[in-house]
Amino acid sequence: MATAFHNLSDYDPTTVPNASNMKFGIVVSEWNENITGGLLEGAIETLKKHGAKDENIITKLVPGSFELTFGASQFLKNTDVDAVIILGCVIKGETPHFDYVCAGVTQGITDLNRTSNKPVIYGLLTTNNMQQAIDRSGGKLGNKGDECAITAIKMINFFGV
Repeated sequence: MATAFHNLSDYDPTTVPNASNMKFGIVVSEWNENITGGLLEGAIETLKKHGAKDENIITKLVPGSFELTFGASQFLKNTDVDAVIILGCVIKGETPHFDYVCAGVTQGITDLNRTSNKPVIYGLLTTNNMQQAIDRSGGKLGNKGDECAITAIKMINFFGV
């Protein structure tokens, strides 16, 4: 369903498992930090709301969205997190750079999910303009960070942790 018809922060909290025994890695792009900061805030607040402990939420910054895949792969290789959430924002510009970055990150995260035994949650906003990004990072359409946190909890619980 298109986000325009669904608030990213709407969900039934009774369907979300308790996250008190779960450990999360969050990789956040510094590019468009006015947007990614809101995504990060939403994700952390939602994880805590469902029982995640501060010490079980590890956040690392990468310079841009293209580096999210590397950051996620390093979390998987070097930590004992149960899931990794990637948060970034790419806004369409005048060149095809948008297409390459979005395709590269999407394929990279898909590959990590295919080859890892831990879920990597896709939280890359790919918008046509800044207003669309604002609307999806805590604005009128909710917060993609909330949605990613809920997805991470549910995917960790997929086979039970």
